[in-house]
Amino acid sequence: MRRPAPVTAVLTAVTTGALVLAGCGSDSDSGSGSGGSRADLSVSGAYMPQPVSDSMAAGFLTVSNKGGTKDELTSVTSDVGEVTAHETVGSSMQEAEELDVPAHGQLVFKSGGSHLMFEKLKRQPKQGEQVTVKLHFAESGTVTVEMPVKSATYNPKTGH
Repeated sequence: MRRPAPVTAVLTAVTTGALVLAGCGSDSDSGSGSGGSRADLSVSGAYMPQPVSDSMAAGFLTVSNKGGTKDELTSVTSDVGEVTAHETVGSSMQEAEELDVPAHGQLVFKSGGSHLMFEKLKRQPKQGEQVTVKLHFAESGTVTVEMPVKSATYNPKTGH
């Protein structure tokens, strides 16, 4: 009758060890915090000024990466029309094939700088509506963002 005690003790030790190892694996693979080894992306401040044109619009947002590895924005899609990312180089604007989101850094799309360009609009978004945008990243996959449509003269207080 002494056999069940050692078997129970062994099972308890194995289970506890497995839980400890699983916990350690989760922390190192999550990409969160300053020691994460993967990109850990979040999006904030997204908005689209109400378009003044019936065929074009702009979009702005900030992608933050709290992870220890950079990622790349490779494309953007939306059901309202074609979307491309543009960056300002010197005094000119050009379409970007991909844009880096640095480790522990940000990719900022702001008025007067890098921005999303919506073209061939299927409909003209109105103030108060939401536009769904899908950001496609090389490592992190797709992030869906609901972008509120603001007034054409909206200027965020956050600086972007």
